[in-house]
Amino acid sequence: MLQSLPINTVRQFIRMRALLQRVLEAKVVVEGEVTGQIQHGILVFLGLGKDDNLDKGKKLIDKILKYRFFDDEQGKMGWNVSQAGGGILLVSQFTLMAQTQKGLRPDFGPAMPPAQAKELYDQLVDYAKSQFAQVETGIFAADMKVHLVNDGPVTFQLEIE
Repeated sequence: MLQSLPINTVRQFIRMRALLQRVLEAKVVVEGEVTGQIQHGILVFLGLGKDDNLDKGKKLIDKILKYRFFDDEQGKMGWNVSQAGGGILLVSQFTLMAQTQKGLRPDFGPAMPPAQAKELYDQLVDYAKSQFAQVETGIFAADMKVHLVNDGPVTFQLEIE
């Protein structure tokens, strides 16, 4: 069935997404309380699709940790978050999985169902913390207020098949 769909539609269903923002500082506030906070580092908005799994998620976390978008001694994007001495703030965001090509309202059909997404998100947070010491988070499915000071601005979208 998927083979008969246009390639852009198929990609919506098979790619885990992360929107990375290089920040000078970032925090998540839920009901007036800070749930996660970093200074210099990466704010990661993570979108989980119906076909995503722990193996894809681990590949994405590994890529985020190795991705070089911090300035090195020559002022080029040569350092990853560890080399730059930064932290990671990991925030679930199902809206990254929305289809927006048609109409005036986003279609969240490609997003993973909430119960399944929470389980996978929790596993990915555990994995990230096992790979990197400074990982903070928001609260899954909460009404989060995300505060950030974007550095650059530098923003990238990563996808894993």
